[in-house]
Amino acid sequence: MDLRRLRNFGIVAHIDAGKTTLSEQLLFVSGVEHRIGEVDSGTATMDWMAQERERGITITAAATRLPWRGHELDLIDTPGHVDFGVEVERSLRVLDGAVLVVDAVAGVQAQSEAVWRALERRRVPALVFVNKCDRPGADFLAALASVQTRLGAPARPIAYPIYSDGHCSGYVDLLTLEAWDASALVHDPHAELLRAPLPERVADEARVLHSELVDALADHDDALLRLVLAGERAPIELLQRALRRATLARALVPVLCGAALRHIGPRAVLDAIVDYLPSPLDAPPVQGRNPADGALLERPAEPAAPLCALVFKTQVDDHGELHFLRLYSGSLRAGDVVFNPRARQRERVARLLRMHAEARHPLELAIAGEIVAVQGLHAALTGDTLCALDAPIVLEGLTYPEPVIAMVLEPRSTSERDKLRVGLLRLTREDPTLRAEEDPAAGQWTVSGMGELHLEVALERLRREFRVDVAMGAPRVAYREAVRRGAAPTRGAQTVERTVGGDSQFGSAVLELSHEPPSADGAAVVRVGWSSECLIPPAYRQAIEDALRSACEVGPRLGFPLVGAHIEMVGGESRPGSDTELAFVQAAIAALREAAGSADVEILEPVVALEVTVPAEFSSGVIADLHARRAEIESVESVGPQRRVLGLAPLHKLMGYSTVVRSLTQGRADFTLRPRGHRPVSDAELKLRGLVWS
Repeated sequence: MDLRRLRNFGIVAHIDAGKTTLSEQLLFVSGVEHRIGEVDSGTATMDWMAQERERGITITAAATRLPWRGHELDLIDTPGHVDFGVEVERSLRVLDGAVLVVDAVAGVQAQSEAVWRALERRRVPALVFVNKCDRPGADFLAALASVQTRLGAPARPIAYPIYSDGHCSGYVDLLTLEAWDASALVHDPHAELLRAPLPERVADEARVLHSELVDALADHDDALLRLVLAGERAPIELLQRALRRATLARALVPVLCGAALRHIGPRAVLDAIVDYLPSPLDAPPVQGRNPADGALLERPAEPAAPLCALVFKTQVDDHGELHFLRLYSGSLRAGDVVFNPRARQRERVARLLRMHAEARHPLELAIAGEIVAVQGLHAALTGDTLCALDAPIVLEGLTYPEPVIAMVLEPRSTSERDKLRVGLLRLTREDPTLRAEEDPAAGQWTVSGMGELHLEVALERLRREFRVDVAMGAPRVAYREAVRRGAAPTRGAQTVERTVGGDSQFGSAVLELSHEPPSADGAAVVRVGWSSECLIPPAYRQAIEDALRSACEVGPRLGFPLVGAHIEMVGGESRPGSDTELAFVQAAIAALREAAGSADVEILEPVVALEVTVPAEFSSGVIADLHARRAEIESVESVGPQRRVLGLAPLHKLMGYSTVVRSLTQGRADFTLRPRGHRPVSDAELKLRGLVWS
């Protein structure tokens, strides 16, 4: 395969913007599917899970491949609901490009912002498709303006919608100023897209947008700039090359338009993916570390290079575990033995597969740049690197947000306890944002996740896939503990010295516990540092760091996970011949408990950013209710006849909010909650909630 003709891209957006509808159209237009699946009727190919078809939403990212103009396009359709944001994050980790779908009526919405920030962090070039231009109230230019203002994106339209008798009937290609008539496609998806004269009613607007686009491209292309200054017309090939370079550099974001449900726009989207999104060769060589000495390594996107692949998703079903890989370099065949540096194990790839939603097609060979799935791995987890035996490398892993809501589960009969344990183990291996902790004494599990819908889906999977009948408690927020900002560091020192089977074991650790500021993305973290005076042998340090982070899962006050903590290893003693990893780990954990016991620790509660879109006549009631829930209203925006209310609120006050907002608005409101970190809870508030401070 020529890697220049390969595209890896994902479709991302807010829920109900039309991602899956667009994906279904792309499959049909490219000839992969001979029928068009529909989300509302539960026939969408990419929404293959039973719950996805019943709920009409995307829950898990689905992969497929489709051909277009002699190119191969690896597509990942991602969820839009914030509770399943991890599916988006881990997909963007391995994609070269993306298509952001924006609703022409609502414009940019909450999850669109979150996805765009992830694209910016990953430096992923993107296109924007303004969908639903056929809907009443659709405003392409307003949606474009929301992309520019709310996302801060350098967006420029390369298409402009055409309306006939109030209905979207086609679009103008702003590079060529050619009009395309799609009116026949609205009634027959097999009909041809026809070139048509530029309608006079849109000609002036189209020419202005064309001129602005050319001027914007000239800022990034010297040859084009010379033609513009000379007043000469630029050839289309030059405009396309300039647009591709600007898109790959993220200096410009092309914006297309259409109505996926009416078959308007998918062909233009496929053309833009081929013309403007990157191939694996356009991305810089992937960087990683040598697991032995931490030295920086690079792997070019070449099939002849040593194998380097990232496990970005794990899927569990009746056939076992399926691991999705992005190959960054080298090649892979069924039967190959690969090395997992994290697990320090060799693993054999039993089967190599090309996925089409849930359908599996065997492959003989996969090369650098491709996205495939494998069976047969036992130790691999999401975020692991797989590499050649003789050329080990560790890529940057994946980080996940902390759960914000929890629920207590227990089997309805003791005979189902083992089934529940197995089911939860498999679900948590598949979804890193789902956590499950067992209380053997009570026979209960505490399951934590990213929202009420997240937990609902997990419970339904337990019932359907693992046939476990569980009783559940009411959802509750997932609190955290943190060292208070400005608190004095506390110290712990412990030594483990003993004789086991005639062999002496020794380990000694001295550490200081202090406040750790939030990371760049606002997350509270636990960081372990090493003083130059610490004498603990380097060979044991990684094990000690892992053990300390595990110990922080139980905080010193109320037992909530400890975050926002900096653990500095400041001392210790080494006795060659008696040193053991286990003794040093135990000494470090005991020292941490000693330091945490005297630390000034506060309780944190999760805070969410909320966005409520409500008809104007109900907005005052909604705002009053939010004030009663201690929400901080940041702004109220007018979006046609709707009002968009933006603010922050403690998650504790928004439990069951969906029922309340439906009642307040006669079911006409739409709202989104997005995690926005944690903030301290006062002692008085803790007492009101029944949390006793120890």
